[in-house]
Amino acid sequence: MPFHGGLDWGGSAHAVCIVDAAGQVVTRIEARHDAAGLADLLARLRKVAPAAELPIAIERPSGLIIDTLVAAGHPIIPIHPNVVRACRPRYRAAGGKSDPGDAYMLADILRTDGHRFRPLMPMSDEIKALRALVRGRDDLVAQRTALANQMRSLLESFWPGAAVIFADVASPIALAFIARYPTPDSASRLGEKRMAGFMAQHAYCGRRSAAELLARLRDAPAGLAGEAEADAKGEIARALAAVLERLVHEIAKLSSRIEHAVAELPDGKIVMSFPRAGRICAAQILAELGDIRERFPTEDQLAAEAGVCPVTHASGKSRGVVYRWACNKNLRLAVTCFADNSRHASQWAATIYNRARQRGCKHPHAVRILARAWIRVLWRAWQSRNPYDPEKHLAATKMAA
Repeated sequence: MPFHGGLDWGGSAHAVCIVDAAGQVVTRIEARHDAAGLADLLARLRKVAPAAELPIAIERPSGLIIDTLVAAGHPIIPIHPNVVRACRPRYRAAGGKSDPGDAYMLADILRTDGHRFRPLMPMSDEIKALRALVRGRDDLVAQRTALANQMRSLLESFWPGAAVIFADVASPIALAFIARYPTPDSASRLGEKRMAGFMAQHAYCGRRSAAELLARLRDAPAGLAGEAEADAKGEIARALAAVLERLVHEIAKLSSRIEHAVAELPDGKIVMSFPRAGRICAAQILAELGDIRERFPTEDQLAAEAGVCPVTHASGKSRGVVYRWACNKNLRLAVTCFADNSRHASQWAATIYNRARQRGCKHPHAVRILARAWIRVLWRAWQSRNPYDPEKHLAATKMAA
């Protein structure tokens, strides 16, 4: 008799429900999120059926408990939360929610519609490590952006010149300047000679002279904060500069490690072979693409996962094409970033982008159109395990001729 399981993720404990072929509950388990609780869960599941014959549906396809179940041999079937939400009225007219109830619902959805879902295919340890590095770096970059915006807003409130003297307020030279001169009063005696010495000390590589930078500083509007307020905000600026400096340093270290890791992977070399893919962008693509070819048997499935193809709504005589919201947003960001860069190195890519703009598409839409075209080429290269060769790219070859 076939059995199906459902697992609802919890903080300190997880709800598990097993149903038979008729949808009747065989057992309910509350598994604590510790070593003893997970061991007890596996033991109780083995009493129901062998691990390979007991698939388990989940909403969140990651975490220690998922790794434990996969290692034990259970087929894990991810079901998107939107699907669960849409199925909820089938089980509760009032829309109530509980962890045991959701575990039963997942198990029953797997029983009735399991043929519609694909089992989770675990990636290699190298890809898992790359994904952790890439996503961790992306989170730190987002933090850097937030702190840089906070710094700029703070400086504009009492010393606008410090916010515009260098192009990027989060650059090492700008942070060093703010740490050394956190208030207008501290920079009141700053002249060209002292500014030139500061630039040499911090290896400033910009094209601006000391006189030009000082002109930027002094041409900015003067702050109206009093001495006490300026001193207080200067201390905050100095603190933000210290945090940003450390953050920028750690992001650089992570970037270096990511560049080395992606260059060592065979699939990394494939993605890096595309024009202007670079190493960081290639790592972002590969971290989401993975190394399991069966995940994307067709290029259309990869395009849908990447969110670079629209969704068609058709009913009767009405038909509409709308933006695809449900997708892997990390993959979409990486693929569109690559596509945008590629048009500066590939005539084929530039032509596709320009034609889209001539049809009236805005820049983001035109980039997604180009990304969809690149997905076809990327999918074929990934499936065949061959680097991108412009001479074998027929569309690009014909355009060049």
